[in-house]
Amino acid sequence: MSIAAVEARIATIQGQLQQLNPTSPVNGAVFAQMMSGASAAYGTSGTTGTSASADAVIADARQYVGMPYVWGGSSPADGGMDCSGLVQYVYGRHGVDLPRVSADQARSGTPVASLAEARPGDLVAWDRSSRNVGADHIAIYLGDGMILEAPRTGLDIRVISIEAAGHGTPDYIRRVLPQDGASGISGVSVVSGATAAARVTASGSQVTGVPFAELFNTAGGRYGVDPVLLAAMARTESAFQPGAVSPAGAQGLMQLMPGTAKGLGVTDPFDPAQSVDGAARLMRDLLDRFGRVDHALAGYNAGPGAVLRYAGVPPYAETQGYVAKILALVEGA
Repeated sequence: MSIAAVEARIATIQGQLQQLNPTSPVNGAVFAQMMSGASAAYGTSGTTGTSASADAVIADARQYVGMPYVWGGSSPADGGMDCSGLVQYVYGRHGVDLPRVSADQARSGTPVASLAEARPGDLVAWDRSSRNVGADHIAIYLGDGMILEAPRTGLDIRVISIEAAGHGTPDYIRRVLPQDGASGISGVSVVSGATAAARVTASGSQVTGVPFAELFNTAGGRYGVDPVLLAAMARTESAFQPGAVSPAGAQGLMQLMPGTAKGLGVTDPFDPAQSVDGAARLMRDLLDRFGRVDHALAGYNAGPGAVLRYAGVPPYAETQGYVAKILALVEGA
């Protein structure tokens, strides 16, 4: 069983042990009073300027095994990732700034002469099409001939041997992780905490006196998302009703759409523990991606594509009202 699966199971058991009785909807003033003991302080943090660890990168990548391949997907917030989106996302979380497309990624870092010299954490890539110049598929090398890849439409992110995958000998092998204390590698930017994507994290806050408070605190602590923010989202999304279903089909306490829930590994969106855990992971991804709470909330409501399209909160009345309501709740907590 994977670490991610174990954590999800623990969260489920914790949720089942709690008194998770739904409450009637509350207004903003009551909500603020219920959270009077909580703080909504936010700070910024990021990856450090030290060398990214191959073990850490691989462990991070493994948690996405089983997530669907989605062409154009750049983060779990998109419901899945393609091969280069997975590589850019995982390495970016560890301070290694890579280009978006596989052809450019396969030119990053420094070349490795052969698979025999490849190390875990290197990138391996293939040029399988005459329609483009350079690599069109890329994967993370795990060692011993094994790779972690987002293969193609219809398949999930997986760990597989190069032989079993049928890719043949890699056309490109690139080392993008600094080694032996090196400060950097040619063609790769190792991002410092000051210049990373302004990651917004909780500042040790806790929420008390609201339904499912322990779930918000647990998930917030696990993923670095303020529990107050998660509680405000639940208040706005479902009025703390775990059985809620929206006209658009969003489900559960945190109102996850079925496709989004599947991409997050949420098997029962009506289970409050799974719903909050999935929402917290999604918000962590959106915060990492956009670097601002309001933009992350807009991505949660309208989708990350809308935030990218308008370079901020999109001009949708529903989304603008959603963001303003949650920020007001948090500010009043």
